[in-house]
Amino acid sequence: MLKIIVPSQGQSNLSFSFFERYGIPPPPSGVDAEINDDVILKFDDEAEAVTYAEQLEDMATEINDKTTTQYLAINDIIAAIMNDEFVQEFMRQE
Repeated sequence: MLKIIVPSQGQSNLSFSFFERYGIPPPPSGVDAEINDDVILKFDDEAEAVTYAEQLEDMATEINDKTTTQYLAINDIIAAIMNDEFVQEFMRQE
């Protein structure tokens, strides 16, 4: 199981409720919230994380207003995934 933390202090101030409020699909293995409001994304492996990030990138391109909280939240999630050391190593091997 791969867990990636998305800090709540990002551009969007992402919280657990954003997934439902802004129609952001959760990762296949789920989402947890930490006491400090950081969001924990759960994946079976790095490949699942990359696929999820790509799906969110597709969703972000369809948003016209790039200043919305939804767009910023999606970008915070993508950045957390792509900056994860295990995901980066997986991408290098691809």
